[in-house]
Amino acid sequence: MKTALLFGIHCHQPIDNFDWVIYDAIEKSYKPFFETLKEFPEFKISVHFSGSLLEFIQNNDNELFSLMKRLSSQIEFFSGGFYEPVLASIPSKDRIGQIKKLNSFIKEHFNQTPKGLWLTERVWENTVIKDIKQCGIEYVIVDDYHISTSNPSEKELNGYFLTEESGEIISLFPIDQGLRYAIPFYTLEQTSEILKSFKNIKGKNAAIIFDDGEKFGIWPKTYETVYEKQWLKDFIARTLEDKDIIVQTFNEYYKHNDPIGLSYLPSVSYFEMGEWTLNGKDAYTLEEFSKKNLLDKRFLRGGIWKNFFTKYQESNWIHKRVLELSKKQFDSVEYKEALYKAQCNDVLWHGVFGGIYLPNLRDTAYKYIIECEKLLGVKKQILDIDINGVDEYKYATDDILVIVSSHLAGQIFELDLLDKNYNLQNTLSRYEESYHKKIEVESPDEILNDDDIPGEIATIHDNILKVDQEISLDYDWYLKKSAIDHITAKEILIEDLERNSFPEYGDFANQPYEVTKSTKKKLNLKRNGGIYKDNKKLDTCVVKKYFFKNNYIDINETVLSASSEKFTFMHEWNLHFADLDKLFFNGVRLEKGKQYSNLEIIAKELRIYDRYLDKTFLFSFDRKIKVFVAALNSISQSEQGVDITNQGVTLGFLYPFEKRLQFDIRFKIV
Repeated sequence: MKTALLFGIHCHQPIDNFDWVIYDAIEKSYKPFFETLKEFPEFKISVHFSGSLLEFIQNNDNELFSLMKRLSSQIEFFSGGFYEPVLASIPSKDRIGQIKKLNSFIKEHFNQTPKGLWLTERVWENTVIKDIKQCGIEYVIVDDYHISTSNPSEKELNGYFLTEESGEIISLFPIDQGLRYAIPFYTLEQTSEILKSFKNIKGKNAAIIFDDGEKFGIWPKTYETVYEKQWLKDFIARTLEDKDIIVQTFNEYYKHNDPIGLSYLPSVSYFEMGEWTLNGKDAYTLEEFSKKNLLDKRFLRGGIWKNFFTKYQESNWIHKRVLELSKKQFDSVEYKEALYKAQCNDVLWHGVFGGIYLPNLRDTAYKYIIECEKLLGVKKQILDIDINGVDEYKYATDDILVIVSSHLAGQIFELDLLDKNYNLQNTLSRYEESYHKKIEVESPDEILNDDDIPGEIATIHDNILKVDQEISLDYDWYLKKSAIDHITAKEILIEDLERNSFPEYGDFANQPYEVTKSTKKKLNLKRNGGIYKDNKKLDTCVVKKYFFKNNYIDINETVLSASSEKFTFMHEWNLHFADLDKLFFNGVRLEKGKQYSNLEIIAKELRIYDRYLDKTFLFSFDRKIKVFVAALNSISQSEQGVDITNQGVTLGFLYPFEKRLQFDIRFKIV
């Protein structure tokens, strides 16, 4: 019996990604891939492109789009959510709408009705079955890991399985992990040996590979290997010459082969995703345990994909904002398009790629969230957005939309510039990640020895996490939004704010505040808390009053304490700016370096001019105070190894404090 090679690629770029990034992917990956495929008309392949990427290619590279159309006789096009959402994370009506939108695009331009579906990040939940069936889908791509976690005794994974939910049946094709790790990273000889091994397996005969198209040219060192050294061309030629292999599309195989059996999957994604969704310490423990091979991976599992919403509060906020907006849909094509774009998955998680750590992805999500708000007609609302059991307070003027959380210290969670579709509060707290334990400083003469890595090139999962100088790994114990109240030492340094190493004596930075008044323009909050020093609690009360109008926010705070000791009361804001090089603070720029330098200013106002947004943001104080300005950087893993990314500018407004303090701050957009 011949081995049936089912070969598929999945290609996607985040919504509104930088044009140069997409053009680079076209020139180094997508176009040379299809140009190579054109030389071998007998080589059948299955392809999934997200709808937004197809539209970009259609509008910007007619040569590639026309080539894909000409090759459609040897290509099976797979469907999915048009803007690449994780289907399990969006409401049923949106799943159906997004899949049907991509189905229609494929039918119109490639004259195919998709029967297969690419499951974004292979995130499986049974809840998706009914909806994808309603869209005419008959089979879905998962990992062999998915099947083995639910059927650990099942050894035959070289075909497809059936599963059902409430009688709705769908077929599952499991990707072979060995092929996924080998192609195109191992030598042709090593890859051929893996393919030959399928011939000796009893039962079904499918060798299944369906993986990122970017592995063919974009991932580190792959362009040289895949195209310049002709790995792909030689692989296709060798495969077609092998009399023991028949190359088929998934649909061809599906029509002529029976299923292996029945399988019920848990809520699961691929194994690495299960690691990434855990908190840093747990992810490191799971990784180290799996390396020791103490237990078969079929019996090991990390968290489910939705745990990213509990791991990163910023991810949860974006996701829940979109869920909130989905409930408010009305008969508007513009609204639905903006909503669908906001559902793109890339921003909601983090693994080897930047995800939630990339500010531009978060900017894009908020761009479409704010667009939806404007189409709805922004107005004051009280609702539990982030599903923590406590309401948030949404205020809207002609210029800004502000959301305040009483549950988390009366912080400003969102601060949207409506004319720019831009969220100034798009910051990210610094989290401890498992790979932080692996980051090493590289010596000047250190050279990576390729012989240490199996095959010709390493996968991005084998990244060597090295930096050329010491970096500071700082973490935040509270959410880094705005209008945060701290009671700290009388003397603190700006570096203490930057590194989040200042002592905290109060319980006001991340604890609930009581709402005492809420009107159309006003929000008053209060917390009866304490100052904790020398094992004693000294009763302390903070009253915080917001007033919202047009282009400004007034904040009045009163602090009363039983303590007679001298402290510093620090009022903290964290604002997101797209480009630090285009910022001026009272006319002074942050000095550029590996990490930007800090500023100390003593003044009655702080004027921030942003050339990127072409706006001035003015903080006015009722007295001359010390202001700290610090740029915060996050350390994240990326396809290049390690990224140092600016996540916001932290502003500390410092007031000497004894028993009583009252102050006023106005934030104004000029």
